[in-house]
Amino acid sequence: MKVDIFKRMESRNRISYLAVPQGKPLPQEVTNTDWQTAELDIDLEEDTGPLFNLTLDDALAQIGEKGYAITHLQDQQP
Repeated sequence: MKVDIFKRMESRNRISYLAVPQGKPLPQEVTNTDWQTAELDIDLEEDTGPLFNLTLDDALAQIGEKGYAITHLQDQQP
């Protein structure tokens, strides 16, 4: 699955990443925040390891459920 990756700075120098299926607009519920383009046209399934702090299984599950995937800040080191 091809996705576009967006990022935004969080507290404690952490970064959130958002994966949206390629060519789709940002979901309405996240358009009120300052997302910046990180990478476009990423093949999410080519890399089985974490990509932009997104694991493949979790990212695919989130995209299937809500149309996009976002990193879990509680899983990141402060």
